[in-house]
Amino acid sequence: MPPMACAAYAIITCMKNLYRSADERLVAGVCAGIGRRFDLDVTGLRWTVALATLFLSGVPAIAYVILWAILKPRQTSDVIDV
Repeated sequence: MPPMACAAYAIITCMKNLYRSADERLVAGVCAGIGRRFDLDVTGLRWTVALATLFLSGVPAIAYVILWAILKPRQTSDVIDV
């Protein structure tokens, strides 16, 4: 399988399990959902996105809005940690 096909498959597989958090949200739950999926500190992730938005001319904010539109909301109580 070509490298680009492997990368596309990995992205699609990762996006399958990615949701916005409906319970732990401050704005739209995007950072909470990403933090929960990749086992990251949500507060640190929020600060990173905020600072990156300031220093990178708002590009992360555009990505946040796109993810807000694409990702489906999910109640945190519906997720089973394995």
